[in-house]
Amino acid sequence: MSLKIAFIGYGEVGQLFARQLAANPGVRVTVYDILFGDPSRGPELKQQASDDKVHTANSIAELCATAQILISAVTADSAITAARQAAPHLKAQQTYIDLNSISPATKSEVADQVCQRGAAFVEFAVMAPVSGVGIEVPILSGGETAKTVSARLNGLGMRITPVSPEIGTASATKLCRSIVIKGMEALMVDFTLASEKAGVMPAVLASLKASYPGMDWENLAKVMMSRVKQHGVRRAAEMREASRMVTELGLDGSLAAAIAERHESFANPRAEANDPIRSS
Repeated sequence: MSLKIAFIGYGEVGQLFARQLAANPGVRVTVYDILFGDPSRGPELKQQASDDKVHTANSIAELCATAQILISAVTADSAITAARQAAPHLKAQQTYIDLNSISPATKSEVADQVCQRGAAFVEFAVMAPVSGVGIEVPILSGGETAKTVSARLNGLGMRITPVSPEIGTASATKLCRSIVIKGMEALMVDFTLASEKAGVMPAVLASLKASYPGMDWENLAKVMMSRVKQHGVRRAAEMREASRMVTELGLDGSLAAAIAERHESFANPRAEANDPIRSS
């Protein structure tokens, strides 16, 4: 196989996916990140790419010129900006994939941008944490060419399931799931902080275990608090997209918006001084 893949965004997902895909014979991976131009962080990121046998581009224009498949792996609030910057440099034979956690409406906005020059658009929805599993993480895809593109990337070790030729189905599935998962994470933050400060943690855990004996509540609280502390700002952007989706469905999006605020406030370095994770 001879395939040229490019990533817009070289954060956690971009680095992991780029490294694993580049390990396939005949696959050339090129990446671009806005931080490449940062004097303090750019050299480190470029060295990481070099160590992983991944090529770097100095601009989105240069990146687009290198690829058959471009994958946007930025943050939810940067997805449209990335698409707008890439759109003038796309050609009809290219495919632009957005794997960011954004609403169906936002995915459609991205699609409108990248299809202006005739490029194909495919949406990805990543359905589980990528750390550890990397490109083997379950992904849902959507779009007119989703089946063909998914099959090609599955041949490189990915686990992509096409769900619809329409844009939005995969994203809606992901964000509905996120309401539950990110909501539980926010609950675990407040539950842990409040029960520890009140001195009732053992009693609450005993009650939860009695009601739901199949769940390890103590470990769940620790793991979820750690995730919010590390990824809360990024997940807040995702939950604002979930709130937008719920509102556009004619429902009340205030819960998803509140979840976003809790993730962001807990991950913020100016959060409570008695935060047990931050002070440990």
